[in-house]
Amino acid sequence: MTGTTFVYVTYIATTPEKLWEALTSGDFTKKYWFGHEVQSDWAEGSTVNYVDKNGNVVDYGTVLKSEPYRLLSFTFNWLEDKTVRERTPRVIFELQPMESTVKLTLKHEDLLPTDYRDESEGFYGYNNGWPAILSNLKSLLETGRTLPPIAV
Repeated sequence: MTGTTFVYVTYIATTPEKLWEALTSGDFTKKYWFGHEVQSDWAEGSTVNYVDKNGNVVDYGTVLKSEPYRLLSFTFNWLEDKTVRERTPRVIFELQPMESTVKLTLKHEDLLPTDYRDESEGFYGYNNGWPAILSNLKSLLETGRTLPPIAV
């Protein structure tokens, strides 16, 4: 059994180089990913960790593909998930330059229906989390500021 794929597309007024840095630099992710710092050297086969404000790993995975300014793919596990899965979910970021804008496509693959929690639970589930994170990223790159804080 294969899972479903969550897809989110946005257009950001930036360069592929700046967007790549924002996706792969812990200094950037802390600003738009609600305090979570990404840690990786981004070589294929390397570990990817997302660390919270207290230094705890909350999400982790392994780099599958790393083509600077174009494609980034890694497995994505969340520490609290106890679901038995046939396949580990994967995150794919595709960057496509379009003059003064970059089209960013996020795909989160091999999700299960139970991964989509009720919206009443707040900042949970892919239909809530990824849009908030990527909107924050877009605002940061275009204005230098993130969105107002939200309850997480």
